Amino acid sequence: MKVSSHSPIAMLLRLQETVLQIQSPPLLLSTHYGARRRGVAPKKPSFTRFPRASAVTSRTQSIMERISGSDEVGGAGGAYSYNALKRLDQLWSSICSAPIGSNSEKILEVVSRVPGSSLQSDLRDNARRVFDVIVCGGTLGVFVATALSSKGLHVGIVERNILKGREQEWNISRKELMELVKLGLLSEEEIEQITAIKFNPNRCGFEKKGDIWVEDILNLGVSPVKLLEIMKKRFISLGGIIFEGKSLSSICIYDDVAILQLNDGEALSCRLVIDSMGNFSPVVRQIRRARKPDGVCLVVGSCARGFCNNTTSDVIFSSSSVKKAGNSVAQYFWEAFPAGSGPTDRTTYMFTYVDAQPGALKLEELLEEYWDLMPAYQGISLDQLEILRVIFGIFPTYRDSPLSAAFDRVLQVGDASGIQSPVSFGGFGSIMRHLSRLSTGIYEAMAGDLLDSHSLRLLNPYLPNLSASWLFQRAMSARPRVDVSPNFINELLYVNFQSMQKLGDSVLRPFLQDVIQFGPLVKTLGSVMLSQPLIIPSIFKQVGTDVILDWSVHFMMLGYYTFLSSFIDPIIRSWVESLPPKKKYEWRRQLEAWKYGAGLDYNQTE
Repeated sequence: MKVSSHSPIAMLLRLQETVLQIQSPPLLLSTHYGARRRGVAPKKPSFTRFPRASAVTSRTQSIMERISGSDEVGGAGGAYSYNALKRLDQLWSSICSAPIGSNSEKILEVVSRVPGSSLQSDLRDNARRVFDVIVCGGTLGVFVATALSSKGLHVGIVERNILKGREQEWNISRKELMELVKLGLLSEEEIEQITAIKFNPNRCGFEKKGDIWVEDILNLGVSPVKLLEIMKKRFISLGGIIFEGKSLSSICIYDDVAILQLNDGEALSCRLVIDSMGNFSPVVRQIRRARKPDGVCLVVGSCARGFCNNTTSDVIFSSSSVKKAGNSVAQYFWEAFPAGSGPTDRTTYMFTYVDAQPGALKLEELLEEYWDLMPAYQGISLDQLEILRVIFGIFPTYRDSPLSAAFDRVLQVGDASGIQSPVSFGGFGSIMRHLSRLSTGIYEAMAGDLLDSHSLRLLNPYLPNLSASWLFQRAMSARPRVDVSPNFINELLYVNFQSMQKLGDSVLRPFLQDVIQFGPLVKTLGSVMLSQPLIIPSIFKQVGTDVILDWSVHFMMLGYYTFLSSFIDPIIRSWVESLPPKKKYEWRRQLEAWKYGAGLDYNQTE
């Protein structure tokens, strides 16, 4: 993929000059994708004239207000309007400006513990609907809900919007998607039906350094609209009930049940509440006492029509150097994928890792940077593109993840649990990876009535490979006043990817799918130290000695878990199966923690 030699500033000036010379009104854009056109010659790119931003109207606002809006749906990236962007920026500003150690009195107490049986409560009389499990948040929660329903549990879903997938595709590898087939939730024919597009090869690019090409990594574009429509029907056919347009107000936990109060006054009773409300879950906010995240990934992008070279993807593309961003600095990364809505449609993301500090870069400011830089990155002028959607999101991460259960009868899953990699910014692949483990463990906890917080914590155990990923996020985060070269991050990534490529697919492929394993990590670190020993001091400057020391503990635990899962698990597994039910449940969760914590759930041959 060639990058245009035209500078972003020159292109912007040409765009402004065109607007001044042409007096006709700007062309209206549409967010609605046309039918997928395989084998049809692409239409001539439409020319969209973007007006020069005034003192009160940003270029982003001008673009977004000329795109016909679509209904908002649940989940990250489910809203595309300018008003939604401003709301998210306000939320981000409040996170950044909050003092360290926020006043706990200001935190809404969503979950409360009530001693005794619910039979003594008036709420029990109002809770006429009784479930085994209620899942709050349906966009990703529907997968867990359907898996549990297929095991015979009576499950309800509370979703504040309509349970419907977003227009923007989810990019995933086939191996991860096939988990739905293994669990019997989808057929292989349905997998083909929901897959809007397939593409290869996939690039890991490093500006001014070189490219590494791989196959079958995030090379499927899945239609969330079709996928969630199928899952919704399957869930209902299994006896599940969905409460759409309703949100959670409170949870009262009794000795025997949990009672949920909804915003419309309705009460629901269940044995277990599953919190799948994402990064900004009110329950998670209560548990974390509104603590600032340890790191944040800001993501912006667009889906546009008019690309000519549109058969390959970028898994990651790293900008050559750190750039000035607001009151700080930022290292920009890119992803780009062909879209299934048309042969010239392409989705491009720009993201960066930042700290939640006052004055941090806002999403709208990041989008302004995106409009400047994307044309050079993709080798096409902005006025040759028809913008179909503008995409944005905030993904906070915490070092103490996954989040342990803090209450009886309440369990976090998906992004709410923090089980996604701190390097990636999407929970779909993560929930697919853990779906079998979670659904099996939750079902066993329900069968044994092991719903106390201690038993539920075993479902979100310490995973050293997840904790070890924190070093990579810090290494990819630009830090002001750090004495390293502005192009250090780009060089470091290139050196590491070069080493992994030389070591082969068994090292490179798991890493590209957010799976950290001890053996491949040792090989990569050894190769980098031998080939580029002078880079080591700069790594310490970039990430900090304290982070290196903390990471070293997780690195050793990663090796320990690898040993336990590889050698101890086969010896004791038959003994575990002979234990009483409660002990068997606890030991099974421990064996899973060793396996997943070592990344050994990833099977290279699948």
